Amino acid sequence: MNTLLKHTYTGAIMLCASTMVSCNNFLDTNPDNRAIIDNEQKVENLLVGAYPDHDHICVAELVSDNMDDYGESNPETDRFCEDTWAWKEEKEQDDGSLESFWQTSLVSISAANEALKAIENMPESSAMQEAKGEALMCRAYNYFMLANMFCMPYDKAKNDTQLGLPYLTEPEVQLSLKYKRGNMTDLYKHIQADIEEGLPFVNGSYYTVPKYHFTKRAAYAFATRFYLFTEQWQKAIDAATLCLGDNPATMLRDWKYMSTLPQNKDAVTNQYINADENANLLLLTSYSNAGLIFGAYRLNSRFSHGGYLAETEDMSASQLWGNYSAFYMTPQVYSATNMDKTIFWKLPYIFEYTDPVAKIGYRHTVYPAFTSDETLLSRAEAYIMLKQYDKACEDMTMWMHAITKSQIVLTPEIVNEFYNNAKYSYSDKDGIESQLKKHLNPSFAIDAEGSTQENMLQAVLTFRRIETMHLGLRWFDIKRYGIEIPRRVMNAEGKPERQLDFLKKDDPRRALQLPIKVIMAGLEGNPR
Repeated sequence: MNTLLKHTYTGAIMLCASTMVSCNNFLDTNPDNRAIIDNEQKVENLLVGAYPDHDHICVAELVSDNMDDYGESNPETDRFCEDTWAWKEEKEQDDGSLESFWQTSLVSISAANEALKAIENMPESSAMQEAKGEALMCRAYNYFMLANMFCMPYDKAKNDTQLGLPYLTEPEVQLSLKYKRGNMTDLYKHIQADIEEGLPFVNGSYYTVPKYHFTKRAAYAFATRFYLFTEQWQKAIDAATLCLGDNPATMLRDWKYMSTLPQNKDAVTNQYINADENANLLLLTSYSNAGLIFGAYRLNSRFSHGGYLAETEDMSASQLWGNYSAFYMTPQVYSATNMDKTIFWKLPYIFEYTDPVAKIGYRHTVYPAFTSDETLLSRAEAYIMLKQYDKACEDMTMWMHAITKSQIVLTPEIVNEFYNNAKYSYSDKDGIESQLKKHLNPSFAIDAEGSTQENMLQAVLTFRRIETMHLGLRWFDIKRYGIEIPRRVMNAEGKPERQLDFLKKDDPRRALQLPIKVIMAGLEGNPR
């Protein structure tokens, strides 16, 4: 979808109204024939714009427990990162800001709605059925991501009273419309309806590179995540099974092969986002600093996933598979003045020159919105919630054998022994020392701490944390499980020095604040 057409749809959205000056003249004039969608090719082209071209990743990682503050004297920072990490309202923007993410999501929703409206007025065909399915999945996906960033976590007991988001299902032709946010119950009903209506039609066969669109597998992966987040455990299992097929091991990321590549960030990150990699179910491109912030660069390294976090909580800690040396691709450690990073090479840094002489342009990355590995772990989590622990262990073992050289076959007994010997982080609510486990406070019922179910959940959440590291999904798990987080400053040795803040399980800041322009345009902000 070209820039002009995307701006046309941006102008049609009330929530961007504050940037418009002469809307009547704008709406009275067709920019060009690309805004008239009257054949199959134009619908297909339009749906390219139904995928967001800015991401949630930098914000979601910064607000999670994957990042610590390495001190005010560290110059590698900016106001955007400082405010975001501290759960403050956004005052400055960049390509990874909440304002950028909000706008691109609404533009994508508008493109999906335009496509759906055009399809209604066109002769029925298999291609248009596929396009309808894709448009519905795109609309649902964009709203699902907005909900998980800007709303409180899904809670059956509170959904009727928690603020949702306006669910637009028609192309907008006025800029003066006023919307109310509604509640979470209605928002999630709309998302589920779109998923279940669109899923039977999705195929993606008419695209040259289907991995950049919703294919059948990607659609089932999305359905899996949606059902998991909405506590529909059996539906999550069923959707994951349809996504993964009869031999899920062949669908998982080939970390062993990646370890044979030249060990440099470009070779590894390019393979990580390779469309031919079975694990990648839906790839998205974005204007983003993620490839820099979560790569071998100093940009904003004041806030980073450092050695202390890695050694005490995740990738370098002693885990069910052993220590970090068991990984096929061991974590990359960058330690220098004003830099303490322990990362996996995942997201590429791609620079688009607009002026090669002046060396200016745009930063991009490519990231997997859905993978078979995360879908497998989602199924394992759903099995745990249904207390089918042996099946959960099978899935978790499969994931573990794909990413590590471990030959351990997990059982509930092995998981129990390991996690009953582990300690909880922040157990006194004031401490800032990390341990392997986090207290879980979900809105749904789970068994007591130290039980098989709770230990299994600790394991799968740790696996998910490592699988989704640098991709922004840990924040969603923190919200779902009411995991509490201290905001701490690290000392010169890279250890916790002092606590600045503490995000409790019911803290309203778990719903990130809407962009100020959106609130000024009339949409109700999140309570503070």
